[in-house]
Amino acid sequence: MFRALSTGALGMSAQQKSVDNIANNLANVNTTGYKRTSIAFQDMFYEKVASSKHGAAASRPANDGPSLEIGHGSQPVATLRNFMQGPVEETGAALDVAINGTGFFQVEMPDGSIAYTRDGNFSRDSSGLMVNNSGLPLADMIEIPMEAVGIEISQEGVVTAQMAGDAGQIDLGQIEMAKFINPGGLTAMGDNLFSETEASGMPFYGNPGEEGFGVLRQGYLEQSNVDIVNEMVKLIEAQRAYETNSKVVQTAEDMMQVTNGIKR
Repeated sequence: MFRALSTGALGMSAQQKSVDNIANNLANVNTTGYKRTSIAFQDMFYEKVASSKHGAAASRPANDGPSLEIGHGSQPVATLRNFMQGPVEETGAALDVAINGTGFFQVEMPDGSIAYTRDGNFSRDSSGLMVNNSGLPLADMIEIPMEAVGIEISQEGVVTAQMAGDAGQIDLGQIEMAKFINPGGLTAMGDNLFSETEASGMPFYGNPGEEGFGVLRQGYLEQSNVDIVNEMVKLIEAQRAYETNSKVVQTAEDMMQVTNGIKR
């Protein structure tokens, strides 16, 4: 009975984390470049107990056919991130860039390290550098002159500008992209950023449009890939699983009450 209480409680705790994850997905349904996550569960260790055939105090031999095993519930073990392409929405802004396909933008952190993002909502800071919403510059260090009156970003990531009083275009730089063998192994840092881990592997670099890399779309932003209907269905499933585990706890408590009342 006590095992049922703890197993049911662990099940409730696991489903609570699932609900927390779904809530985070729904909260980020309008976050640019957000990738939905799910919780992976794993059953806990199993205890081999004696069957009535061997007596209450006997331990069952390991090689004596099927053994009686009692599980100890489940536990959440990992967060899985789905990097499926999100819908692309037109904004018309010159420095909004969406990746259509595989790859990440690279931004430079204050400590000099590189972080990776699918959020292409860029702007120009006071020094002229292309930066993200947190003020972090692209690792390519593309600087836009004050005199620029028009910016063009090609599908291959070439950034050019038209200067005031000049009909020609000047080359401002090349946006380089990164990709990973296992993008699901990246660690979420917040602010729409990811960092490299051993699980993700080392990044591979290339220009947009090259083999294995997506192309850029100026004037567009990739939206979240969260499907509200799917998340609501999963929320109902998690709620029902939570209720079922709470019934296990209640049933175990009722059985203990019955046992305690036998001698009356």
